[in-house]
Amino acid sequence: MNVSSIVVQCLPKYVEEVAQSLRDCEVCDYHMHDEKGRVIITIEGKGVSEELEKLRVVEAIPHVIAADMQMAYSEDELDEHMEVINNRDAVPKILNNADADVDRVMYNGDMKKREDMVAFAKEFDAAKEREE
Repeated sequence: MNVSSIVVQCLPKYVEEVAQSLRDCEVCDYHMHDEKGRVIITIEGKGVSEELEKLRVVEAIPHVIAADMQMAYSEDELDEHMEVINNRDAVPKILNNADADVDRVMYNGDMKKREDMVAFAKEFDAAKEREE
């Protein structure tokens, strides 16, 4: 199970409305908000993909300007993914091959391209399932 804390931003004049929408939605747990338009929530998911789907729901709430993950906790997922990475020959071979075609290397770490992160999370989850 993954748990992530999220800071939701909105204009101060909408903070009560946004806070109530977050209390009412079924994808997160509301914790607190302030007069500056910041709301603290947590989301839970079985994996990164599920958490990102829930984050999209939060981002779609009217008057939400931003919803950014601040902290994340995963009981088992990191160890499982590390096992997949460590047991896959493709990752070390590419990283250790000085003659590798750099045009074929795909970087998925830019949080500004969240849609890429969704695809990356799904690909990562699929790799884990193939290994099992």
